[in-house]
Amino acid sequence: MASIVRPSSPGNAVKGVDYSSSSSFCRERERERKNSLLINVLTLDIRFTNFPFTLAASSLDPPNAGSMDAAIAALIPVTILIHLIYAPYTKVEESFNIQATHDILNYGVRDLIFPTETGELRLEEHYDHLTFTGPVPRTFVGALALAGASSPLTKILEDVNQQLVVRAVLGLWNAACLLYYRNRVGRAFGRGTANWFVLFQASGFHGMYYASRTLPNFFAFGLGTVITGFCFQLLGRNSDKISVTIALGQLLPDTQAGSVPRRSGPRNFIIILTSTGVVFRSELALLLMQHSLFCLVNRRLTVRSAVTFGCVGAAIGLALTVPVDSVFWRRFPLWPELSAFSYNILQSQSSNWGTSPWHFYFSSALPRLLFNPLIYILCLFIVFAEPATRRQAINLVFPSIAYVTLYSAQPHKEWRFIIYIIPSLLTAAAVSAHWIWIRRSKALVYRILSLALLASVIGSFAASGAILAISRLNYPGAHALNRLHELIPLHQAQHPDEKLDTVHVHMDTLSCMTGVTRFLQHPSPDSLPGVRNNKTLAWVYDKTEDESKLLDPLFWQQFDWVLAERVERVIGRWEVVETVYAYAGVRVISPNDTSHTTINQKEPREAEGAWRKLLGFADLWGRKLSGGWWVDVKLEPSIRVLKRQRDDAPVMVMGGDW
Repeated sequence: MASIVRPSSPGNAVKGVDYSSSSSFCRERERERKNSLLINVLTLDIRFTNFPFTLAASSLDPPNAGSMDAAIAALIPVTILIHLIYAPYTKVEESFNIQATHDILNYGVRDLIFPTETGELRLEEHYDHLTFTGPVPRTFVGALALAGASSPLTKILEDVNQQLVVRAVLGLWNAACLLYYRNRVGRAFGRGTANWFVLFQASGFHGMYYASRTLPNFFAFGLGTVITGFCFQLLGRNSDKISVTIALGQLLPDTQAGSVPRRSGPRNFIIILTSTGVVFRSELALLLMQHSLFCLVNRRLTVRSAVTFGCVGAAIGLALTVPVDSVFWRRFPLWPELSAFSYNILQSQSSNWGTSPWHFYFSSALPRLLFNPLIYILCLFIVFAEPATRRQAINLVFPSIAYVTLYSAQPHKEWRFIIYIIPSLLTAAAVSAHWIWIRRSKALVYRILSLALLASVIGSFAASGAILAISRLNYPGAHALNRLHELIPLHQAQHPDEKLDTVHVHMDTLSCMTGVTRFLQHPSPDSLPGVRNNKTLAWVYDKTEDESKLLDPLFWQQFDWVLAERVERVIGRWEVVETVYAYAGVRVISPNDTSHTTINQKEPREAEGAWRKLLGFADLWGRKLSGGWWVDVKLEPSIRVLKRQRDDAPVMVMGGDW
């Protein structure tokens, strides 16, 4: 239960009150008690329990407040899993970690730790990173931890989709970190602010969609969110001295601990953030620097302690990454993040992937990441304009904005490089939203603003769902490979005289960049590629990118099937068996336009059931309610599934669009 702390007063006597009458005294004491309760609610001076879903309620909260808190908190893991289920595939940015997790999960690390002559052959065949090394080495620490956490589930559930399990584990880890952070917000700012934070976070698209994706940033995101939660510290017990601040590394005290800050706070914050940056993402050093400078200016941290804790964190990070990655990359000593920093920053090679103007993060990335327009149009404006919340806003927002400003000097910009600051900005917006919400009964303007906030959250959930429907169309490579696996049994049924023991497949660059992973390949990886096991067929997959080989006619003669974007580049006699479509933009259609193709008509055939029906329902009734106007999702042919035509082979009759 929460304990409400009464504000201090100069004394028990109230000026101008005649205490000669006991009834007058009792009435005045009762009025003082009620005012004290109201002040404590408005100043959010409430202590909370550690339970991850339910925040302890005050005596003024409704009886079902705990259940409401739990339901709202559950939105984060549920939304992450919904995004995962309806968009289960990956793209090229996630390739290294998803392939590394697959290899560790299925082949183990024995041949890496205890190399033998036979083991060398298995390493070259099994581990994707030894064939496709990339421009710089990447750390295996995240993939190793993810494979270890997923291994019990994949062993218990033998026929489970391993890629789905692996991504679910990562998504739920990030969900748990966000719930921990939300709990810290509740301790520092109150239950209402915590609930608004969850609503803003869950209704956004990028955070929920990418939380289960194996980008290095989202291995670091969970730890970064937990660390930011360490920042909240409630100083002082008296309501007239309440100051909710971002104090680097000062943990919010437990209920039993009173208001004394924990001395381990700065140590935990700096050590964990430094080690996370050393292992996963070097840009976290900028974020650490901003928080450290902010706390140095506010005299909540000393230079000596910052340097000491930073050195300890760096030593822990190096102790993790150097031994692990030296073994996996077979180079010693190796610090992958240092190699990436040198390549991208010191050598300025990151510009090869494109550059953006200096204002990109402020004008494009941040509005997309915050998602709900009222967050930056209304909430962040009010939180600075209102004196009661300005101090909290400065403490929450200033270090984050300073981080983005400094990072804007880097020419190559991507939204995922600043994802770590979004929880802090959403917290500031939640403080403002709660401030508006608790005043909705006092004035019409607050009532209107409260309704607008609720409508914006509902609209954000709807918009996020619409973007999810479109985003699942960005993985034609995965859909094409799945369709190929379905076509082989059909082909064998049509041609029973053909003896097919091994299927040779070539997958072009676009296929591999848009969803193809080792998790999707057959057979199960308990044997070397091309070696017959307990499956009916053995499969050999090829991802050659060498242009000289691709121009050689003899190269193509080894394949039975090809997944290709451009048919004219595949040399030989081939038949287009299937065409997989992908997202190509949107357009507004008029009531008289009958040429459009609804998104559900070109959805991959895997998307049967409720999802396809929902898309069809939205398209049908959307046009009816709008008088025929609607937004059409344009699709274009992306990947073709090709089958080699032998000289004596009859033409197959199984083609079609997918």
